[in-house]
Amino acid sequence: MASPLPTMETAHATVLAIGTANPAKCVAQEEYVDWYFRVTKSDHLVDLKAKMKRMCDKSGIRKRHLCLTEDMIAAHPELLDRAAPSLDARLGIARDAVPEMAMAAAARAIAEWGRPAADITHLVVSTNAGAHAPGADARLAELLGLRATVQRTVLYMHGCSAGCSALRLAKDIAESNRRARVLVACAEVFLIALAAPDEARLDALVAASLFGDGAGAVIVGTDGDDDPGAPVEHPPIFHMLSASQTTIAGTHQRVSLQLSERGLDYKISGEVPALVRAGIERCMEDALAPLGLAGCGGGWNHLLWAMHPGGRAILDSYEAGLRLEPGKLAASRRPGKLAASRRVLSEYGNMSGAAIIFVLDELRRRRRRRDGGEEEEEESDEYCEWGAMVGVGPGLTIETMVLRASATGGHVGDEVKKSTTA
Repeated sequence: MASPLPTMETAHATVLAIGTANPAKCVAQEEYVDWYFRVTKSDHLVDLKAKMKRMCDKSGIRKRHLCLTEDMIAAHPELLDRAAPSLDARLGIARDAVPEMAMAAAARAIAEWGRPAADITHLVVSTNAGAHAPGADARLAELLGLRATVQRTVLYMHGCSAGCSALRLAKDIAESNRRARVLVACAEVFLIALAAPDEARLDALVAASLFGDGAGAVIVGTDGDDDPGAPVEHPPIFHMLSASQTTIAGTHQRVSLQLSERGLDYKISGEVPALVRAGIERCMEDALAPLGLAGCGGGWNHLLWAMHPGGRAILDSYEAGLRLEPGKLAASRRPGKLAASRRVLSEYGNMSGAAIIFVLDELRRRRRRRDGGEEEEEESDEYCEWGAMVGVGPGLTIETMVLRASATGGHVGDEVKKSTTA
């Protein structure tokens, strides 16, 4: 018999505020291939260009934001020359871009939170675009004016599950110290991995058709603080009830990241969607059954889903593996259970670790619009209180966190805090 659902009398970690940011440069997906092949001087690769156009057409992505500019390429031609070492140049650009974009997202989360930055006790930063010490965490603390005693942790190269990993760590910190207030900041720039098109590296071409740049920030703290002298905070957006991590056996080489003199090499097997489809339900059963939230004969449609938008094929695999309602706007006026993840993918592409924070923000926005009576056709997803956040990273590793949405769907009356950085 399943255990009863946890009550809110327990001091669980909660999401108290969310902020996001993107570079100012925005490229429409339909224009990206022409731009990419032009700046890499690869227009002569006609068949490969046509192949990438087909990838982009099927990607479910409408546009992406990028830090990379043609001025950067002109200043660093080694970025797109596979024969030339380019890691130093990539890390040099990322050294500034990552903390600056993270600062933009974090500043908005802190403003929404309503307390001074000096009240942050812990800082968790994740990025795939770095190999520095002191790193982006130290620079971000300086930019935000955090106290010298803030306890910093940086996570490098956790791939697309980096945001989930950082939030899991923040949950553990907050629940071990009820006065802790943890700032999580995830920032990604695909410049660290971008390469010129190469017929021998189709996985790199897939990555170039999917990834975008962005940063997300979250303030995490515990609920249930009865101290009358505690500072006033907004009600929680989500309660973080439990977290787990599962590695699918025999999949270590299906997704991998490795720094080399050419930058960050992504290796993504075409088997990944099938592996996710076959393994996702067991992971959800293991995570949710102890809380009495496991699926039944009708699937898992009774839950709220924050799925990392790794790509259209990955989202389709989640949907099939869990028998979730697909989007059928034209027929049923319902957008499907993964509508928030699909919208983030469409508007931003796969922002690696940062993307999951955009999905949480999108879910919050949709719930708030519904609660405010502003429901629109594309916003009319089913109201769900309980759910899960899921991300897949190298390994193949699945990160899961059980969530409970607050009754208000966030900070009613406030606008979602977003930013575009220069």
